[in-house]
Amino acid sequence: MLEIRGNGRRGVDGVSRRGFLKAGTLAFGGLTMSQLMALRDAQAAAARRDTAVILFWQAGGPSHIDTVDMKPDQPVEGRGPFQPIATSQPGFDVCELMPGHARIADKLAIVRSLHHNLSVHDDGSHWMQTGYPLLNARAQGQSHPAQGAVVAKVRGANDRELPPYVCIPEAYSSPKGFYQSAAYLGPQFNALNAGGDPTLGNYRLPDLTLPADVTMPRLEHRRELLRVFDSAVRTAESSPAVRNLDVSQSKAFDLLTGAKARAAFDLSQESVELREKYGRHAYGHGALLARRLVEAGVTFVTINLYEADVDWWDDHYTIEKNLRKRLPMFDQAFATLVDDLHQRGLADRVLVAAFGEFGRSPFISSKDTGRGHWPGAFSAVLSGGGIRGGQIVGSTTSNGGAPRDRPLTPGDLLATIYHQLGIDHELMLPDKLNRPVRLVPEGEPIAEIC
Repeated sequence: MLEIRGNGRRGVDGVSRRGFLKAGTLAFGGLTMSQLMALRDAQAAAARRDTAVILFWQAGGPSHIDTVDMKPDQPVEGRGPFQPIATSQPGFDVCELMPGHARIADKLAIVRSLHHNLSVHDDGSHWMQTGYPLLNARAQGQSHPAQGAVVAKVRGANDRELPPYVCIPEAYSSPKGFYQSAAYLGPQFNALNAGGDPTLGNYRLPDLTLPADVTMPRLEHRRELLRVFDSAVRTAESSPAVRNLDVSQSKAFDLLTGAKARAAFDLSQESVELREKYGRHAYGHGALLARRLVEAGVTFVTINLYEADVDWWDDHYTIEKNLRKRLPMFDQAFATLVDDLHQRGLADRVLVAAFGEFGRSPFISSKDTGRGHWPGAFSAVLSGGGIRGGQIVGSTTSNGGAPRDRPLTPGDLLATIYHQLGIDHELMLPDKLNRPVRLVPEGEPIAEIC
């Protein structure tokens, strides 16, 4: 039975470890590196070690009004060109182009009342991907680590033979509005790029194979030479950047020599029938690869698709044409992934999420037949990973322009994802100056679905 929840209460821990952390930081002006690392290690030890996240990053900002928060009673310029269809959950409709979501609605938690106040792609993207708002983000660059990088540092990979954080097909650069690097955490916590261009209809494996003229013994010899050389020239005062490079280099060697990592990226091991179910398109290939990766031991996978009019959700123009092209592919891939995870017994430990940097305007432009940027209200879709499905959290006003009840922030959403991974969203990690910085500056896990 569908539960539509409105005003929820944030839990109060009283004098807890969180309060102690805050008090200690205020009293002493900061924490030493050893204290910070001890806290991080304690947090990691307490975390659920087998959980994982697959994030469909919907760059550009998908229209909530044309997908999971439809307004059929509004005038045509508000409600849009599509009709709602009923789902498996009474009281919950979705766009007619999303029959897969309709079928699995009992497994979904729809958060309809997200909002913030940054209407520029880069600024909103930085907030939604790192938890920290940043004005003029394109000029300033990424100031805080992305969720995947935080997870890589705090949790690491569920299997040591796999990377902890992967982007499909890659972690695009911040000038494109993708703030997915490790920032001050260090490059060793950046994502591994899956490689290839999914829009070509097939993925190339990432560069995890040896060059033809480099045998395994020769590779090990090279590693030993590097180790001897490094130990001769490095001292305890080596810069963090150099130490980070050493860790990244070591991880690259491990991946090159690990058959399990190479196999996880190989989609050819999947049956033709299952590949057809996911769809022979970028969304289908990305979702299937993501499932293989989390099943093998990757902890955080972000699916980034970046092709104008097809995968870029910035529908200022001809929104009907764009969504008729894009939504069926996304719907097929998302719903099949959720079904596949349930059938494989992975649903309880793998959280699947889909959202972008903001929503779209309540009114379609008569000139451009599209919707403008709209951070005032938007939605996120979550499934699995311990999330309670069959629920809608919050609601928006009659035209979808603002939260009507239970307004939620980017911090609330990111805190929820950290919570489902067993990570305290109030955990503090050191920045470049060794100052303790919270994972998210505000927000609490969404109690209705956690």
